[in-house]
Amino acid sequence: MKRIVSVSIGASSRNHSVTANICGQDFLIERIGTDGDLKKAVQLIEELDGKVDVFGMGGIDLYLYGGNGRRYVIRAALPLARAAKMTPIVDGSGLKNTLERDVVNFLHRDCGLDLKGKKVLLVSAMDRFGMAEEFTSMGCDMIFGDVIFALGLPIPIRSLKNLHRLASALMPIICRLPFHWLYPTGREQDKILPKYSRYYQAADVIAGDFIYIKRYLPDHLEGKVIVTNTITESDVQMLKQRGVKLLVTSTPEFNGRSFGTNVIEALIVSLSGKRPEDITADMYARLIREFGITHGVEYLN
Repeated sequence: MKRIVSVSIGASSRNHSVTANICGQDFLIERIGTDGDLKKAVQLIEELDGKVDVFGMGGIDLYLYGGNGRRYVIRAALPLARAAKMTPIVDGSGLKNTLERDVVNFLHRDCGLDLKGKKVLLVSAMDRFGMAEEFTSMGCDMIFGDVIFALGLPIPIRSLKNLHRLASALMPIICRLPFHWLYPTGREQDKILPKYSRYYQAADVIAGDFIYIKRYLPDHLEGKVIVTNTITESDVQMLKQRGVKLLVTSTPEFNGRSFGTNVIEALIVSLSGKRPEDITADMYARLIREFGITHGVEYLN
């Protein structure tokens, strides 16, 4: 049995373990949270290095993306990436231009949603660059929430062009900041703050990282479409109680849990038998089709 371990700096309350047979191969898939403790995450990776098949890096990105393919390295994530000497480690960015781009087409093709003119709140476009570009190409009225959700400032960005300009100016500084300044870690992930509800209410579709979506989640979301992943059963019930109409996850569900893109990328790397650096975007797209990795759909109300 192959073993995939996602080491996350997120809350341990969201830990999950599942066995699954994928393409005839048995897997043990685990998510282990360290409650915001980066040193503990590094220690865990060092202890398991060489004993598991592939690591996922959860709760933190190694890379964010700006315009013209510009890639920014999050300094806080480097110790985690460097802790794995023998076992490959991935952060999910290999699927940001494939699986997460395709989920937008899936909304239109398989869920019957006419996206042209729809108002879309994408909580972090630099974390979901493929999704951002695809929603834009579909003719959606966009709000990119990178400044709202990462910096806590009520400044919506309404075009990719302005997002790329802002990224060029700010990312060289932002990528050096302590990660907990930019993203909820540990038990902070369980808190919901009553702010910025106007951006949720103005949107037809709310998309992107679920921890960011949850951060300022309003009590009432009647008729909304949520496009995300890393959803637990309790998250689904919370969205249902708030009136969400349709929940679409970019990653498939395993025993009631939609894992993050880092886990699915780790699965693909393991099944392919290749090193992550040897897999191109085209290869990821082919392997996703070959391994039958699909999106999840759930009508909640």
